[in-house]
Amino acid sequence: MAELTAQMVQQGRGAVPGTVAQRRRLAHDMRTAREKLTSSSGLERTFDYELVRIFAEYHVGSALVLLGLAAAIAAVATLWFPLGLVGIWLGFVAAALGLASILARNFLRKDPETVNLPEWRKRFALAELIVGLTWATAIQALAQVDGGTNGFVLFVAVMVAAVTAMLSATIPASVYLGIAPLGMAVLAVFATSRNLGTTMLVVMTASALLFFVVLANRLYGSALTTIRSRAEKDAMYAELQVAKANSDEARRRAEEANLAKSRFLATMSHELRTPLNAILGFSEVMQNEVFGPHASPSYKEYSADIHGSGQHLLTLINEILDLSRIEAGRYELSEEALQLAWIVSECRHMLTLRAKAKSQTIREHIDPSLPRLWADERAVRQIVLNVLSNAIKFTPQGGEIVIKVGWTSSGGQYVSVKDTGPGIPEEEIPVVMSSFGRGSLAIKTAEQGSGLGLPIVKGLVDLHGGGFQLRSKPREGTDVIVTFPAARVMDTLAPVDVVERRPATKAAA
Repeated sequence: MAELTAQMVQQGRGAVPGTVAQRRRLAHDMRTAREKLTSSSGLERTFDYELVRIFAEYHVGSALVLLGLAAAIAAVATLWFPLGLVGIWLGFVAAALGLASILARNFLRKDPETVNLPEWRKRFALAELIVGLTWATAIQALAQVDGGTNGFVLFVAVMVAAVTAMLSATIPASVYLGIAPLGMAVLAVFATSRNLGTTMLVVMTASALLFFVVLANRLYGSALTTIRSRAEKDAMYAELQVAKANSDEARRRAEEANLAKSRFLATMSHELRTPLNAILGFSEVMQNEVFGPHASPSYKEYSADIHGSGQHLLTLINEILDLSRIEAGRYELSEEALQLAWIVSECRHMLTLRAKAKSQTIREHIDPSLPRLWADERAVRQIVLNVLSNAIKFTPQGGEIVIKVGWTSSGGQYVSVKDTGPGIPEEEIPVVMSSFGRGSLAIKTAEQGSGLGLPIVKGLVDLHGGGFQLRSKPREGTDVIVTFPAARVMDTLAPVDVVERRPATKAAA
């Protein structure tokens, strides 16, 4: 028979850690490779579309600016050419720019999923070539004029090349076709006139055109990097959203299961208490021999055992009931004004016999000036009893327990119970604070208990808006501190505004 390994068990429970991430990475790589194979530019289709979309948006927004630049050049050109000829050239430029703008607007209206990107890339490149030819005609014409137009020719060539490089960088073919006519016009100027001034002009202009071609390639790389980063960020955000949705769903199901569990325990606790009370009553009658002595002395011992076991079971059921009501949000506080110091003293008196049985010393440090507290007396009493009984249970023979009751730094009140027991290791504190959790000391000493005392204390303290602290180290004892907020101290409570006239009642204070 094959050996059952931990990995096989884990696979039976769900995906092995790392397998899901590996499958996701492989799926992404396959999708990327498939898109690259169907793309003419070697990029993913999403990136292709984004680059062409940026090109179209730039040309739609810059059409009027380019037309204004053409009008300014035409206005200067009227110094050397007739107005009619300049107007014809300006009309050709406007037509070319209008064609490019119309193409860009039509592309932006298309559905991104059905658009033919290679075809549109060719159309934009052809439109950019037409626009470049119109600019080249102006450069060629200006270069033929005698009278010092070399500087103006350089200005026109550099400006047009710069604008073309910035607007068309996301489609490199458009940059090349848009700047190529300018380069050809400059070379034609050099071919027709080879004086020193013209040569310097041609060298400077050609260097500028090459610079803008390199700049366009850099801009293309920068745009591609930006799109990739944004795509990765969007993918990560989508994964986080899915993970958050899964986490919320899992938390909702866990909360529903926990609530159902709490309601079930609360219902079953009520169902169990009725027959258990009958068992306790009859066992107590048999233990006390109310209807006469038993024929065998062992029956009396058995009755005592039944009564003690029933008491333990009833205590356990009551604790489960209280914890279930707290977790289900059905524990209602019956608040009233009470003396915290008096309740602590009374609880200590109730447990004095247990402490004396183990030769333990209980010392009290209670501030007598404490005002009354607005809280649930039963809940506060249960808090103190659970904490103090735990201290007595785990403190060894002849140990000492110190109870303190006083003011907190924020104006509230606190109860502190510190013992000289063996203490709790730091890693076991979360265990003892969990439901049905028991530390290693309780297990070794076989102390009776359900592991619900501290969770119930924590739940009752939270219902009062207070704080709970458990400080413990091995061989240094345990210190449990319960605090009540200043808002529950009677001296700090605001008076109740009486809206309607009602019958007089006994004052809470």
